[in-house]
Amino acid sequence: MTRIFIIAGEASGDVLGHRLMTALHRRDPGISFSGIGGARMTEAGLSSLFPMQEISYMGLAEILPHILHLKKRIDETIAAIRAQKPDILVTIDSPGFTLRVLKAIGPGGPKRVHYVAPQVWAWRQNRVKHFPGLWEELLCLLPFEPAFFAPHGLHPVFTGHPVLESGADKGDAAAFRTRHNLAPDAVPIMLMPGSRVTETKRLLPIFRQTLALLNAEVKNLVPVLAAAAGIADAVAAQTAGWAVRPIIVRGVAERYDAFAACKAALTKSGTSTLELAMAGVPMAVTYRVNPISGFLGRRLIKIPYVAMINLLSGRALVPELLQEQCRPDVLAATLLTLLRAPDQATAQREGFAAALASLRAPTGAPSDAAAQAILAVLS
Repeated sequence: MTRIFIIAGEASGDVLGHRLMTALHRRDPGISFSGIGGARMTEAGLSSLFPMQEISYMGLAEILPHILHLKKRIDETIAAIRAQKPDILVTIDSPGFTLRVLKAIGPGGPKRVHYVAPQVWAWRQNRVKHFPGLWEELLCLLPFEPAFFAPHGLHPVFTGHPVLESGADKGDAAAFRTRHNLAPDAVPIMLMPGSRVTETKRLLPIFRQTLALLNAEVKNLVPVLAAAAGIADAVAAQTAGWAVRPIIVRGVAERYDAFAACKAALTKSGTSTLELAMAGVPMAVTYRVNPISGFLGRRLIKIPYVAMINLLSGRALVPELLQEQCRPDVLAATLLTLLRAPDQATAQREGFAAALASLRAPTGAPSDAAAQAILAVLS
């Protein structure tokens, strides 16, 4: 029996892990998994060493209060890997956690594959010199990443982006409207504040004020809020007193139905921009972090855009409203433009197709390509 220790540290990694585990099981039903993951990986048969949410933090100011607990979890993870002696260690994204584990395990332990390349091409590019020796193979989701990592001897392989097999473009708008008893003239808009507690605490109050402004301009506005597994109850509690009450969607299928029904979206940066692009939902991207993290980030980031769909497009296809621009008046005005200016919405949709085409795997579905690469390392 092949034993794989697999680690994901956030909601997007949990989804990648679920697809990867499923693809690996298709090739070898005898594979056993242990490690760290969330609800989706649990569905695929993982019993998580501890709740994934305990390592889901982003930004220096957000991590510092939890640094001792994170160190404890890193030590527990390393001890579990050494005790279990798996055939291969697969780490998914979350570099603040996973790269420390990879370094501690070293080349004398199980073979190692890191899935989702660290985005050092975006900021702190000199960190790439610390990566040699951390893994046998690096699985890249983005087409431009192998060219960046290969000169450093990091064994990159482009496997395509799993968002293409997500089904984000297969939602049922009519089913969503019927399920939630939406009036024919209802105008649903999608809100995606992130999958971390720190993100939702910072963005939801801003979204609440944004909706209040937008509601004065848009008749029968219906906000739809995507809540990640593990924090959905907390999000529901945070929004219970909103004057414009949102529909809370929790599952993946329900979220994709909501995409099909929504006229526009307001989302944090990340994979959500690619999902919305697949569904053809016009969007604006927004984000706000602790001012200290924002100050440092602006001086370190080496790329012109933070939204993945913009990076792939090579232009500001969708608005990016970050830090000081993450204000209710700016967000409401931008959404109103998307709702009332069909030409802008159409221009976004036309750009989405070209950007998404660049994410296709060289052969087969992305998760299958990733599974094949992992099994090749094993053999």
